[in-house]
Amino acid sequence: MTTLDRARCRLKAHPLALDAALAAGVLVCMVVGSFVGPRGDHVVSWGVRRPDLLSMLLMVLGAAALVLRRRAPRAVLAATGTMSVVEFVTGDPRAPVAMSAVVALFTVAAATDRLTALRLGLATMTVLTGAAMLAGPMPWYAQENLAIFAWTGMAAAGGDAVRSRRAFVHAIRERAERAERTREEEARRRVAEERLRIARDLHDVVAHHIALVNVQAGVAAHVMDKRPDQAKEALGHVREASRSALDELRATVGLLRQSGDPEAPTEPAPGLNRLDELVGTFRNAGLHVEVARADHGTTLPAAVDLAAYRVIQEALTNVHKHAGTRAKAEVSVVRVGPHIEITVLDDGAGRTAGTQPGGGHGLLGMRERVTALAGTLTTGPRYGGGFRVHAILPVETRTRAPGDPV
Repeated sequence: MTTLDRARCRLKAHPLALDAALAAGVLVCMVVGSFVGPRGDHVVSWGVRRPDLLSMLLMVLGAAALVLRRRAPRAVLAATGTMSVVEFVTGDPRAPVAMSAVVALFTVAAATDRLTALRLGLATMTVLTGAAMLAGPMPWYAQENLAIFAWTGMAAAGGDAVRSRRAFVHAIRERAERAERTREEEARRRVAEERLRIARDLHDVVAHHIALVNVQAGVAAHVMDKRPDQAKEALGHVREASRSALDELRATVGLLRQSGDPEAPTEPAPGLNRLDELVGTFRNAGLHVEVARADHGTTLPAAVDLAAYRVIQEALTNVHKHAGTRAKAEVSVVRVGPHIEITVLDDGAGRTAGTQPGGGHGLLGMRERVTALAGTLTTGPRYGGGFRVHAILPVETRTRAPGDPV
Protein backbone atom coordinates (compact mmCIF):
# COMPACT_ATOMS: atom_id res chain seq x y z
CA MET A 1 0.00 0.00 0.00
CA THR A 2 1.42 3.41 -1.00
CA THR A 3 1.70 6.45 1.24
CA LEU A 4 -1.23 8.06 -0.57
CA ASP A 5 -3.42 5.02 0.03
CA ARG A 6 -2.52 4.94 3.72
CA ALA A 7 -3.32 8.64 4.06
CA ARG A 8 -6.64 8.12 2.30
CA CYS A 9 -7.52 5.28 4.67
CA ARG A 10 -6.70 7.43 7.69
CA LEU A 11 -8.85 10.28 6.39
CA LYS A 12 -11.78 7.91 5.76
CA ALA A 13 -11.39 6.59 9.29
CA HIS A 14 -11.64 10.13 10.74
CA PRO A 15 -14.17 12.05 8.58
CA LEU A 16 -14.73 14.75 11.21
CA ALA A 17 -11.04 15.66 11.19
CA LEU A 18 -11.14 15.83 7.39
CA ASP A 19 -14.16 18.16 7.49
CA ALA A 20 -12.47 20.34 10.10
CA ALA A 21 -9.38 20.64 7.92
CA LEU A 22 -11.56 21.49 4.93
CA ALA A 23 -13.41 24.13 6.96
CA ALA A 24 -10.10 25.66 8.04
CA GLY A 25 -8.92 25.77 4.43
CA VAL A 26 -12.14 27.41 3.26
CA LEU A 27 -11.88 29.97 6.07
CA VAL A 28 -8.34 30.87 5.02
CA CYS A 29 -9.44 31.25 1.41
CA MET A 30 -12.38 33.45 2.40
CA VAL A 31 -10.25 35.68 4.64
CA VAL A 32 -7.55 36.05 1.99
CA GLY A 33 -10.16 36.77 -0.67
CA SER A 34 -11.77 39.44 1.49
CA PHE A 35 -8.47 41.40 1.76
CA VAL A 36 -7.24 40.95 -1.81
CA GLY A 37 -8.63 43.02 -4.62
CA PRO A 38 -7.73 44.54 -7.99
CA ARG A 39 -5.66 47.71 -8.17
CA GLY A 40 -5.19 49.17 -11.57
CA ASP A 41 -5.13 47.14 -14.76
CA HIS A 42 -4.56 43.43 -14.10
CA VAL A 43 -2.91 44.07 -10.72
CA VAL A 44 -4.06 42.33 -7.55
CA SER A 45 -2.90 43.75 -4.21
CA TRP A 46 -3.32 42.95 -0.52
CA GLY A 47 -5.29 45.33 1.67
CA VAL A 48 -7.32 46.90 -1.09
CA ARG A 49 -10.47 45.77 0.73
CA ARG A 50 -11.03 45.50 4.45
CA PRO A 51 -14.04 43.46 5.65
CA ASP A 52 -16.03 44.72 8.59
CA LEU A 53 -16.67 42.82 11.82
CA LEU A 54 -19.97 41.33 10.57
CA SER A 55 -18.34 39.97 7.43
CA MET A 56 -15.58 38.35 9.49
CA LEU A 57 -18.19 36.80 11.80
CA LEU A 58 -20.17 35.43 8.82
CA MET A 59 -17.00 33.91 7.34
CA VAL A 60 -16.15 32.18 10.61
CA LEU A 61 -19.71 30.87 11.08
CA GLY A 62 -19.91 29.70 7.46
CA ALA A 63 -16.63 27.81 7.75
CA ALA A 64 -17.62 26.32 11.13
CA ALA A 65 -20.88 25.04 9.66
CA LEU A 66 -18.90 22.99 7.12
CA VAL A 67 -17.61 20.76 9.94
CA LEU A 68 -21.13 19.26 10.09
CA ARG A 69 -21.60 18.98 6.32
CA ARG A 70 -21.68 15.13 6.34
CA ARG A 71 -24.10 14.81 9.24
CA ALA A 72 -26.65 17.40 8.09
CA PRO A 73 -25.83 18.48 4.52
CA ARG A 74 -29.14 20.22 3.81
CA ALA A 75 -29.13 22.14 7.09
CA VAL A 76 -25.55 23.25 6.44
CA LEU A 77 -26.53 24.38 2.92
CA ALA A 78 -29.44 26.37 4.31
CA ALA A 79 -27.26 27.99 6.99
CA THR A 80 -24.40 28.91 4.66
CA GLY A 81 -26.82 30.12 2.02
CA THR A 82 -28.54 32.37 4.57
CA MET A 83 -25.18 33.77 5.72
CA SER A 84 -24.24 34.46 2.10
CA VAL A 85 -27.47 36.37 1.49
CA VAL A 86 -26.93 38.39 4.67
CA GLU A 87 -23.40 39.22 3.55
CA PHE A 88 -24.65 40.27 0.11
CA VAL A 89 -27.15 42.66 1.68
CA THR A 90 -24.99 44.15 4.48
CA GLY A 91 -21.37 43.60 3.57
CA ASP A 92 -19.48 46.46 1.96
CA PRO A 93 -16.84 45.79 0.82
CA ARG A 94 -17.91 42.26 0.07
CA ALA A 95 -16.43 39.16 1.75
CA PRO A 96 -16.61 35.79 -0.14
CA VAL A 97 -18.93 34.03 2.34
CA ALA A 98 -20.62 32.36 -0.62
CA MET A 99 -17.61 30.03 -0.86
CA SER A 100 -18.92 28.06 2.13
CA ALA A 101 -22.33 27.77 0.42
CA VAL A 102 -20.63 26.43 -2.72
CA VAL A 103 -18.88 23.69 -0.69
CA ALA A 104 -22.14 22.87 1.10
CA LEU A 105 -24.00 22.61 -2.23
CA PHE A 106 -21.31 20.26 -3.54
CA THR A 107 -21.80 18.04 -0.47
CA VAL A 108 -25.57 17.95 -0.89
CA ALA A 109 -25.30 17.05 -4.59
CA ALA A 110 -22.83 14.26 -3.80
CA ALA A 111 -25.00 12.82 -1.00
CA THR A 112 -28.48 12.90 -2.60
CA ASP A 113 -30.09 11.78 -5.82
CA ARG A 114 -29.85 13.66 -9.09
CA LEU A 115 -33.34 15.19 -8.94
CA THR A 116 -32.75 16.58 -5.45
CA ALA A 117 -29.34 17.91 -6.46
CA LEU A 118 -30.86 19.63 -9.49
CA ARG A 119 -33.68 21.14 -7.48
CA LEU A 120 -31.50 22.41 -4.64
CA GLY A 121 -28.78 23.54 -7.06
CA LEU A 122 -31.22 25.67 -9.05
CA ALA A 123 -32.70 27.10 -5.88
CA THR A 124 -29.29 27.98 -4.41
CA MET A 125 -28.08 29.41 -7.71
CA THR A 126 -31.19 31.54 -8.12
CA VAL A 127 -31.26 32.84 -4.54
CA LEU A 128 -27.56 33.70 -4.26
CA THR A 129 -27.24 35.18 -7.74
CA GLY A 130 -30.48 37.14 -7.36
CA ALA A 131 -29.46 38.51 -3.95
CA ALA A 132 -26.06 39.53 -5.28
CA MET A 133 -27.56 41.27 -8.34
CA LEU A 134 -30.45 42.99 -6.60
CA ALA A 135 -29.11 43.82 -3.11
CA GLY A 136 -25.37 43.71 -3.51
CA PRO A 137 -23.11 46.76 -3.55
CA MET A 138 -21.96 46.10 -7.10
CA PRO A 139 -23.90 46.59 -10.36
CA TRP A 140 -26.04 43.63 -11.34
CA TYR A 141 -23.87 42.92 -14.37
CA ALA A 142 -20.61 42.75 -12.37
CA GLN A 143 -18.30 39.80 -12.96
CA GLU A 144 -18.51 38.84 -9.27
CA ASN A 145 -22.24 38.21 -9.61
CA LEU A 146 -21.74 36.05 -12.68
CA ALA A 147 -18.99 34.20 -10.81
CA ILE A 148 -21.48 33.25 -8.08
CA PHE A 149 -23.79 31.84 -10.76
CA ALA A 150 -20.95 29.83 -12.31
CA TRP A 151 -19.51 28.50 -9.03
CA THR A 152 -22.86 27.32 -7.69
CA GLY A 153 -23.63 25.60 -11.00
CA MET A 154 -20.23 23.86 -11.06
CA ALA A 155 -20.65 22.78 -7.42
CA ALA A 156 -23.97 21.10 -8.17
CA ALA A 157 -22.60 19.43 -11.32
CA GLY A 158 -19.40 18.32 -9.61
CA GLY A 159 -21.27 16.84 -6.64
CA ASP A 160 -23.60 14.94 -8.96
CA ALA A 161 -20.61 13.60 -10.89
CA VAL A 162 -19.00 12.36 -7.68
CA ARG A 163 -22.26 10.70 -6.65
CA SER A 164 -22.58 9.02 -10.06
CA ARG A 165 -19.00 7.73 -9.86
CA ARG A 166 -19.57 6.34 -6.37
CA ALA A 167 -22.73 4.61 -7.53
CA PHE A 168 -20.89 3.19 -10.55
CA VAL A 169 -18.02 1.86 -8.43
CA HIS A 170 -20.49 0.41 -5.92
CA ALA A 171 -22.42 -1.29 -8.73
CA ILE A 172 -19.21 -2.79 -10.15
CA ARG A 173 -18.14 -4.03 -6.72
CA GLU A 174 -21.58 -5.49 -6.04
CA ARG A 175 -21.61 -7.17 -9.45
CA ALA A 176 -18.18 -8.68 -8.79
CA GLU A 177 -19.31 -9.95 -5.38
CA ARG A 178 -22.48 -11.38 -6.91
CA ALA A 179 -20.45 -13.08 -9.63
CA GLU A 180 -18.15 -14.55 -6.99
CA ARG A 181 -21.13 -15.86 -5.03
CA THR A 182 -22.58 -17.29 -8.24
CA ARG A 183 -19.30 -19.08 -9.01
CA GLU A 184 -19.19 -20.52 -5.50
CA GLU A 185 -22.81 -21.68 -5.75
CA GLU A 186 -22.14 -23.20 -9.17
CA ALA A 187 -19.08 -25.00 -7.79
CA ARG A 188 -21.11 -26.35 -4.86
CA ARG A 189 -23.87 -27.44 -7.23
CA ARG A 190 -21.41 -29.26 -9.47
CA VAL A 191 -19.82 -30.95 -6.48
CA ALA A 192 -23.26 -32.09 -5.27
CA GLU A 193 -24.15 -33.39 -8.73
CA GLU A 194 -20.85 -35.25 -9.02
CA ARG A 195 -21.30 -36.73 -5.56
CA LEU A 196 -24.81 -37.87 -6.49
CA ARG A 197 -23.55 -39.36 -9.77
CA ILE A 198 -20.81 -41.30 -7.99
CA ALA A 199 -23.34 -42.52 -5.43
CA ARG A 200 -25.56 -43.78 -8.26
CA ASP A 201 -22.62 -45.55 -9.88
CA LEU A 202 -21.66 -47.21 -6.62
CA HIS A 203 -25.23 -48.30 -6.03
CA ASP A 204 -25.56 -49.73 -9.53
CA VAL A 205 -22.28 -51.62 -9.28
CA VAL A 206 -22.87 -52.96 -5.78
CA ALA A 207 -26.53 -53.85 -6.30
CA HIS A 208 -25.85 -55.72 -9.53
CA HIS A 209 -22.76 -57.69 -8.63
CA ILE A 210 -23.60 -58.38 -5.00
CA ALA A 211 -26.99 -59.71 -6.06
CA LEU A 212 -25.27 -62.10 -8.46
CA VAL A 213 -22.75 -63.12 -5.80
CA ASN A 214 -25.56 -63.76 -3.33
CA VAL A 215 -27.50 -65.95 -5.75
CA GLN A 216 -24.49 -67.93 -6.92
CA ALA A 217 -23.25 -68.41 -3.37
CA GLY A 218 -26.68 -69.74 -2.41
CA VAL A 219 -26.62 -72.14 -5.34
CA ALA A 220 -23.14 -73.35 -4.37
CA ALA A 221 -24.18 -73.92 -0.77
CA HIS A 222 -27.29 -75.81 -1.89
CA VAL A 223 -25.54 -78.24 -4.28
CA MET A 224 -22.16 -78.48 -2.54
CA ASP A 225 -22.71 -82.01 -1.22
CA LYS A 226 -24.70 -83.58 -4.06
CA ARG A 227 -23.25 -81.88 -7.19
CA PRO A 228 -19.80 -80.49 -6.47
CA ASP A 229 -19.17 -79.79 -10.17
CA GLN A 230 -22.17 -77.43 -10.28
CA ALA A 231 -21.06 -75.86 -6.99
CA LYS A 232 -17.62 -75.29 -8.49
CA GLU A 233 -19.20 -73.59 -11.49
CA ALA A 234 -21.32 -71.36 -9.21
CA LEU A 235 -18.23 -70.40 -7.22
CA GLY A 236 -16.52 -69.50 -10.49
CA HIS A 237 -19.40 -67.13 -11.26
CA VAL A 238 -19.04 -65.69 -7.75
CA ARG A 239 -15.37 -65.06 -8.36
CA GLU A 240 -16.03 -63.45 -11.75
CA ALA A 241 -18.81 -61.23 -10.40
CA SER A 242 -16.70 -60.15 -7.42
CA ARG A 243 -13.76 -59.35 -9.70
CA SER A 244 -16.00 -57.26 -11.97
CA ALA A 245 -17.41 -55.46 -8.92
CA LEU A 246 -13.93 -54.66 -7.67
CA ASP A 247 -12.84 -53.36 -11.07
CA GLU A 248 -15.84 -51.07 -11.42
CA LEU A 249 -15.56 -49.89 -7.82
CA ARG A 250 -11.89 -49.11 -8.41
CA ALA A 251 -12.75 -47.14 -11.54
CA THR A 252 -15.49 -45.20 -9.73
CA VAL A 253 -13.43 -44.43 -6.67
CA GLY A 254 -10.58 -43.37 -8.97
CA LEU A 255 -12.67 -40.31 -9.85
CA LEU A 256 -12.20 -39.09 -6.29
CA ARG A 257 -8.42 -39.14 -6.46
CA GLN A 258 -6.46 -35.92 -6.52
CA SER A 259 -3.27 -34.96 -8.27
CA GLY A 260 -0.32 -36.83 -6.85
CA ASP A 261 -2.36 -39.93 -6.05
CA PRO A 262 -1.60 -43.21 -7.84
CA GLU A 263 -2.83 -43.23 -11.41
CA ALA A 264 -6.50 -44.16 -11.77
CA PRO A 265 -7.62 -46.91 -14.15
CA THR A 266 -8.02 -45.79 -17.72
CA GLU A 267 -10.72 -48.30 -18.68
CA PRO A 268 -13.66 -46.48 -20.30
CA ALA A 269 -17.05 -46.35 -18.64
CA PRO A 270 -19.37 -49.21 -19.60
CA GLY A 271 -21.90 -48.69 -22.37
CA LEU A 272 -24.23 -50.59 -24.67
CA ASN A 273 -21.23 -52.16 -26.37
CA ARG A 274 -20.97 -54.32 -23.24
CA LEU A 275 -24.65 -55.24 -23.20
CA ASP A 276 -24.00 -58.85 -24.23
CA GLU A 277 -21.48 -59.22 -21.43
CA LEU A 278 -23.96 -57.76 -18.94
CA VAL A 279 -26.78 -60.03 -20.08
CA GLY A 280 -24.39 -62.99 -19.96
CA THR A 281 -23.79 -62.46 -16.23
CA PHE A 282 -27.52 -62.67 -15.58
CA ARG A 283 -27.89 -65.74 -17.79
CA ASN A 284 -25.08 -67.41 -15.88
CA ALA A 285 -27.01 -66.65 -12.71
CA GLY A 286 -30.02 -68.55 -14.09
CA LEU A 287 -32.17 -65.67 -15.37
CA HIS A 288 -33.65 -66.12 -18.83
CA VAL A 289 -33.01 -62.90 -20.76
CA GLU A 290 -33.82 -62.09 -24.39
CA VAL A 291 -32.30 -59.08 -26.16
CA ALA A 292 -33.61 -57.23 -29.20
CA ARG A 293 -31.70 -54.32 -30.69
CA ALA A 294 -32.73 -51.94 -33.45
CA ASP A 295 -30.44 -49.02 -32.81
CA HIS A 296 -28.71 -49.40 -36.21
CA GLY A 297 -25.21 -48.96 -34.81
CA THR A 298 -25.99 -45.56 -33.29
CA THR A 299 -23.01 -43.96 -31.60
CA LEU A 300 -24.20 -42.44 -28.35
CA PRO A 301 -22.57 -39.73 -26.25
CA ALA A 302 -20.66 -41.16 -23.30
CA ALA A 303 -23.18 -39.92 -20.73
CA VAL A 304 -26.16 -41.35 -22.64
CA ASP A 305 -24.36 -44.61 -23.30
CA LEU A 306 -23.53 -45.03 -19.61
CA ALA A 307 -27.06 -44.11 -18.53
CA ALA A 308 -28.58 -46.67 -20.94
CA TYR A 309 -26.24 -49.36 -19.63
CA ARG A 310 -27.04 -48.52 -15.99
CA VAL A 311 -30.80 -48.51 -16.61
CA ILE A 312 -30.66 -52.00 -18.11
CA GLN A 313 -28.32 -53.20 -15.38
CA GLU A 314 -30.53 -51.91 -12.57
CA ALA A 315 -33.74 -53.14 -14.20
CA LEU A 316 -32.35 -56.69 -14.66
CA THR A 317 -30.96 -56.62 -11.11
CA ASN A 318 -34.45 -55.80 -9.84
CA VAL A 319 -35.92 -58.64 -11.90
CA HIS A 320 -33.33 -61.06 -10.55
CA LYS A 321 -33.77 -59.83 -7.01
CA HIS A 322 -37.56 -59.64 -6.84
CA ALA A 323 -38.80 -62.14 -9.45
CA GLY A 324 -36.12 -64.78 -9.13
CA THR A 325 -34.52 -67.02 -11.75
CA ARG A 326 -37.87 -68.42 -12.89
CA ALA A 327 -38.78 -65.07 -14.42
CA LYS A 328 -38.19 -64.23 -18.06
CA ALA A 329 -36.88 -60.80 -19.01
CA GLU A 330 -36.89 -58.98 -22.33
CA VAL A 331 -34.52 -56.13 -23.18
CA SER A 332 -35.01 -53.93 -26.23
CA VAL A 333 -32.88 -51.06 -27.51
CA VAL A 334 -34.54 -49.08 -30.31
CA ARG A 335 -33.54 -45.89 -32.11
CA VAL A 336 -36.62 -43.72 -32.65
CA GLY A 337 -35.81 -40.43 -34.38
CA PRO A 338 -33.61 -38.28 -32.15
CA HIS A 339 -34.04 -40.62 -29.20
CA ILE A 340 -32.92 -44.02 -28.04
CA GLU A 341 -35.56 -46.05 -26.21
CA ILE A 342 -34.66 -48.67 -23.61
CA THR A 343 -37.33 -51.15 -22.47
CA VAL A 344 -36.93 -53.92 -19.90
CA LEU A 345 -39.91 -56.24 -19.29
CA ASP A 346 -40.40 -59.28 -17.10
CA ASP A 347 -43.31 -61.68 -16.79
CA GLY A 348 -43.37 -61.64 -13.00
CA ALA A 349 -42.97 -65.41 -12.67
CA GLY A 350 -41.80 -66.25 -9.18
CA ARG A 351 -42.67 -62.81 -7.83
CA THR A 352 -44.52 -62.88 -4.56
CA ALA A 353 -46.78 -60.30 -3.02
CA GLY A 354 -44.97 -57.27 -1.67
CA THR A 355 -41.87 -57.76 -3.83
CA GLN A 356 -42.58 -55.14 -6.46
CA PRO A 357 -39.45 -53.09 -7.09
CA GLY A 358 -39.35 -49.47 -6.08
CA GLY A 359 -38.75 -49.53 -2.36
CA GLY A 360 -34.99 -48.90 -2.60
CA HIS A 361 -32.75 -46.44 -4.40
CA GLY A 362 -32.56 -48.28 -7.72
CA LEU A 363 -35.53 -46.70 -9.46
CA LEU A 364 -34.67 -43.31 -7.96
CA GLY A 365 -31.14 -43.56 -9.31
CA MET A 366 -32.41 -44.54 -12.76
CA ARG A 367 -34.82 -41.61 -12.79
CA GLU A 368 -32.11 -39.16 -11.75
CA ARG A 369 -29.77 -40.42 -14.46
CA VAL A 370 -32.38 -40.14 -17.18
CA THR A 371 -33.72 -36.77 -16.01
CA ALA A 372 -30.21 -35.29 -15.86
CA LEU A 373 -29.89 -36.00 -19.60
CA ALA A 374 -33.27 -34.42 -20.43
CA GLY A 375 -34.85 -37.83 -20.92
CA THR A 376 -37.94 -39.51 -19.46
CA LEU A 377 -38.38 -42.69 -17.44
CA THR A 378 -41.61 -44.58 -16.81
CA THR A 379 -41.85 -47.61 -14.54
CA GLY A 380 -44.71 -49.68 -13.23
CA PRO A 381 -46.39 -53.07 -13.14
CA ARG A 382 -47.61 -54.65 -16.36
CA TYR A 383 -51.14 -55.75 -16.99
CA GLY A 384 -51.34 -59.45 -16.23
CA GLY A 385 -48.20 -59.49 -14.08
CA GLY A 386 -44.61 -58.46 -14.28
CA PHE A 387 -42.90 -55.10 -14.37
CA ARG A 388 -41.93 -52.61 -17.07
CA VAL A 389 -39.09 -50.10 -17.22
CA HIS A 390 -39.08 -47.71 -20.18
CA ALA A 391 -36.48 -44.98 -20.70
CA ILE A 392 -36.26 -42.44 -23.51
CA LEU A 393 -32.85 -40.81 -23.88
CA PRO A 394 -31.78 -38.16 -26.39
CA VAL A 395 -29.10 -39.15 -28.85
CA GLU A 396 -27.67 -35.63 -28.56
CA THR A 397 -27.05 -35.07 -24.88
CA ARG A 398 -28.21 -31.89 -23.14
CA THR A 399 -27.86 -31.91 -19.40
CA ARG A 400 -30.64 -30.30 -17.47
CA ALA A 401 -29.80 -27.73 -14.82
CA PRO A 402 -31.61 -27.85 -11.49
CA GLY A 403 -34.92 -26.07 -11.69
CA ASP A 404 -35.46 -26.61 -15.44
CA PRO A 405 -38.84 -28.07 -16.36
CA VAL A 406 -38.89 -31.78 -16.91
